[in-house]
Amino acid sequence: MRVIVIGREGQVARALAERAPAHGAKAVLLGRPRLDLADPSGIEDILRETGGDLIVNAAAYTAVDQAETEPELAEAINGIGAGVAAGAAAVMRVPFIHLSTDYVFDGSLDRPYREDDTVNPLGAYGRSKRLGEEAVAAGIADHVILRTAWIYSPFGRNFVKTMLRLAKDREEVGVVADQLGSPTSASDIADGIFTVAKNLLERPQDRALRGVFHMTGAGFASWAEFAAEIFTLSARSGGPSARVRPIMTADYPTPAKRPFNSRLDCTKLETIHGIRLPSWQTSLASCVERLIAEMRESGVS
Repeated sequence: MRVIVIGREGQVARALAERAPAHGAKAVLLGRPRLDLADPSGIEDILRETGGDLIVNAAAYTAVDQAETEPELAEAINGIGAGVAAGAAAVMRVPFIHLSTDYVFDGSLDRPYREDDTVNPLGAYGRSKRLGEEAVAAGIADHVILRTAWIYSPFGRNFVKTMLRLAKDREEVGVVADQLGSPTSASDIADGIFTVAKNLLERPQDRALRGVFHMTGAGFASWAEFAAEIFTLSARSGGPSARVRPIMTADYPTPAKRPFNSRLDCTKLETIHGIRLPSWQTSLASCVERLIAEMRESGVS
């Protein structure tokens, strides 16, 4: 299975490249400057030249706060560009998997969101990702849209790495305690994507496999609980640790509003694709252990 991955430096793109051999797949990563979703003019030609059995769009504009001041760029990448890539997949007659986000919801429900719940993005980033969902669905029938949340990994910038960095210099870290979600490993997402890809390729006429699905780590936590578990695991591995001081969202204002409830119901994914990601605590333990080992090898304490 040859998978074209749009995105090169992002967490999921790098995880797809790392996990591909375990699934008997080859991941071909395409990113800027060669392929830029903000510049749709050459997208189709590049994808057709590269060739593959399936396309995964793991690229996105993810600067949630910055999107409030440059919504046009966010929409160009997350919306228009995603749609153009999906249209190219249709021309190539290959399935298209697109990553989306919990930010398409406003977080006002008192239960995990299902795929058919009403979307209502709170900010420019969420609106751009919703635009991308619509553009992908319009561009190709043979698609899967995977909404995920709270992604972390050993790669790039993310909450886990930020907490470990802060713990090196601080005894206490203030962390928001009134937002709930599911910390999700990029490696687990990658494994899930390869399973979805296999299902799509093996059952090309099965419409139930297509559409919108939620994919997050099993279980829920607040950001403060997430941070506390990071520090517990880090201390266990001899890494930096700090106390968590729970704070409210109002105590940490940001340009973009965040959903208070980012919990996603992943029942549909398990029922139709047979995928249930591991508990967030289990996957987090592996990630923190790896990060602490890498810190030790590089001489960073």
